[in-house]
Amino acid sequence: MGTLNLSNVTKSFGKVEVIKGVDLSVNDGEFCVFVGPSGCGKSTLLRMIAGLEDVTSGDVLLDGERINDVAPAKREIAMVFQTYALYPHLTVRENMGLGLKQLGTPKADITAATEKAAAMLALDPLMDRRPSELSGGQRQRVAIGRAIVRTPKLFLFDEPLSNLDAALRVATRIEIARLHRELGATMIYVTHDQVEAMTLADKIVVLRAGKVEQVGRPMDLYNDPDNTFVAGFIGSPQMNFLKAEALGLQFDTLGIRPEHLEISESGGEIEGRVSHLEKLGGETLTYVRTDLHGLLTVRQFGEHDHPVDGTVFVTPDQSRAFRFDAEGQRLRG
Repeated sequence: MGTLNLSNVTKSFGKVEVIKGVDLSVNDGEFCVFVGPSGCGKSTLLRMIAGLEDVTSGDVLLDGERINDVAPAKREIAMVFQTYALYPHLTVRENMGLGLKQLGTPKADITAATEKAAAMLALDPLMDRRPSELSGGQRQRVAIGRAIVRTPKLFLFDEPLSNLDAALRVATRIEIARLHRELGATMIYVTHDQVEAMTLADKIVVLRAGKVEQVGRPMDLYNDPDNTFVAGFIGSPQMNFLKAEALGLQFDTLGIRPEHLEISESGGEIEGRVSHLEKLGGETLTYVRTDLHGLLTVRQFGEHDHPVDGTVFVTPDQSRAFRFDAEGQRLRG
């Protein structure tokens, strides 16, 4: 079991409140991702769950047991850090088995656990190397292996891919998703990269300034955001926000995804000039500067060409648009 519940959890540093009454449930076997901009409190919240930060008020419960005052080493939680945190003088084998050794686990059990984790992570040929002899991706796999051998109730990942290059991030992301399926373990993953959140999560928790803005499945947040913050944060490129009054509509803001804008050089609803063009092979992103709505992003699938500084016309698909009030809250119905 690995069910986590947070009940009105807060965290203050002196007079500064950084976590402001978070309520959250993470089910056994679920992959939950905390996502939000830098400084929103996601890593602080993760560290409170791990016991590395004290909880100012509220309760942290693991399988129904309150663990606020339980020492980190006794919480049955394993954490994978952004910086790997490997001991440079120990081999891969020794790094992976160190936690079990400190718990007094029999040597034969340590060997069996490390060999099983090494096989899962394709680390078998590297077991006698030291961290300095490994690539960044290999070091991260060792850090993940060190967590696996402990068979914890809950895995915590604190931006584990941020130090890797683009290709390694994709490969390691796929490995983490595979491990989740194989282990069936409860995992909480912190990232500021919404692409990681969308591709890994069963459940996404969107945080802003220490508060939960919305919780839901990835495509639910994409297709049904509660407010302009979630709508703008989830999705890449981000949603366009148009002034509804300028379009003759009776609310404040019209939100429209880049793929739901049509672009033409012959006529349309909103006139603008092409500011920049990004040809990515499988898709083309055209940035259009308009007088009333600022910079709009149009996504077209395939290869397209629009002259920079040329006049174009953009038309939103109203059937795919979102309506928001002056406070940024979603208008439904």
